[in-house]
Amino acid sequence: MDNTLNMSTKPLQEKSSTEKVVIHKKTLLDKILARWQLYLLLILPLVWLIIFAYVPMGGLVLAFKKYNIREGIWGSPWVGFDNFIKFFTSRKFPIVMKNTLGISLYSLAVSFPIPIIFALLLNAMPGKKYRKVIQTVTYVPYFISTVVMVGLIFQLLDYRNGLYGNIYMLLTGTNAPNILANGKLFKHVYVWSGVWQATGYSAIVYIASLANVDQSLHEAAEIDGASRFQRLKYIDIPSILPTASIMLVLAVGNIMNIGYEKVLLMQNDLNLDYSEIISTYVYKVGLASGITDFSLSTSIGMFNAIVNFTLLIIANWGSKKLNGSGIF
Repeated sequence: MDNTLNMSTKPLQEKSSTEKVVIHKKTLLDKILARWQLYLLLILPLVWLIIFAYVPMGGLVLAFKKYNIREGIWGSPWVGFDNFIKFFTSRKFPIVMKNTLGISLYSLAVSFPIPIIFALLLNAMPGKKYRKVIQTVTYVPYFISTVVMVGLIFQLLDYRNGLYGNIYMLLTGTNAPNILANGKLFKHVYVWSGVWQATGYSAIVYIASLANVDQSLHEAAEIDGASRFQRLKYIDIPSILPTASIMLVLAVGNIMNIGYEKVLLMQNDLNLDYSEIISTYVYKVGLASGITDFSLSTSIGMFNAIVNFTLLIIANWGSKKLNGSGIF
């Protein structure tokens, strides 16, 4: 009798589980149909993502081939890791790696905490009108194009006719040293000009996080006699830590990607040994040199992407271990 009951209940259980799956699928389909306009809007960016982000990945095979324009990508001979070995053993490898990591780490150490400090100070200001004016003024430079930005740097730091040169001449009576020709000062000019340009815009996400803080916490802290610094330390800073950790993970995962446009425009023959980075080297090897080497430039770009991906995984793991938040 027990066997009969088991046999009779088993099909019922299987049937009920099947019915649940069908109901779930219908419910999901109903949700999609109810919001079909939103899913329709997703089609265009999805197509763009597939065409410009995933389809070009097929070209990574060039990194393992000796590309010949006559034979095409798939007809070119396979050379394995020869292009990677060529890059690792080249004279430029230690130079571009040193410059890329040096500028990236310097930029991360400076440009990551400054927007957080700026957002905390701006949030602590008593007048809302002043806060809005300061916020607007500080994020306007972000919308200056790279070419115009580099032009401003050249105009301001010109050692003869620029603001820097005139002030130096006025104070010392002698010609100013040429900062733009000094390779050792290149990273300082690059990083701090970037801080001036991007601080206001980068602080927006932290300002938004601080705006979502429950004001009753501040009111309760004031009643208990907490100072403004104590409220900043125990309420404001903990409220933006999850956001800051995610932004840090993204920054670490992008540490090898320095915008080559600004670096390329600021380069000259005198600072090249201090300003040549991976992205500018890839551009010169693949497009700007007399003899273009698409295979070598692809292998360098692939190496750069692998390093970034590895750093992203490590940073995300560390963020989850420390505060339990990450991007995935």
